[in-house]
Amino acid sequence: MTQLSDRHSQNGAVLVIALVMLLVLTLMAVGSMRGTTLESRITANRAHDTQQQNAADAALREAEFRYYGPANLADKLEGKATNCALSNTLKSNGINKPCLLAVKDENLLAFVEAPSTANAQFLKSESAGGLLWMPYRGTDASNATVAGNRETSSNLTTLWNSTRAVTVGNNAVNAEYGMVAEGQGTYYYLNNAKADDQVYLQSTHANIYLGLNN
Repeated sequence: MTQLSDRHSQNGAVLVIALVMLLVLTLMAVGSMRGTTLESRITANRAHDTQQQNAADAALREAEFRYYGPANLADKLEGKATNCALSNTLKSNGINKPCLLAVKDENLLAFVEAPSTANAQFLKSESAGGLLWMPYRGTDASNATVAGNRETSSNLTTLWNSTRAVTVGNNAVNAEYGMVAEGQGTYYYLNNAKADDQVYLQSTHANIYLGLNN
């Protein structure tokens, strides 16, 4: 009787130990799954942030690309509402017009510091009625990219615009006397881009123009 009782006692202990080990293994598996899920979310967030950064950076390239070449010089020196419109697409001949906002001198700093909150109060009358942000299309006129949209989703948008970095007296740099009226000299521009209203980037570039008559 004593041997049989001991055997039953041992069988019960084995069951308890097995259940405890099973519980430990289950907790380890759940913890591992949580860690994997967290890492997946972190990786997805990083990929999304990188995509937004790249999209906004690409929009800056289009803003800069619009200033290439000597054509349409007047449009590159003064903001015009007609140039900040959806109809202003890239041309296959390379003769393009920028979306240059005519920001008032006294509001330029405010616009630079907070382009996301910019509204009509920053603009001169000649830019009234135009878009504040142009949709990104890419720098290839034959590109079939949907204006402003990415990943075939209307919820993912990339936009851009440009402003003149106005100098003292609204003059160009390194221009001889009387040549500013003809558009000669070095002009500086500030380009803004945003992706999904979450990432905002800015770049500056300078263009040297020989004037309207050259």
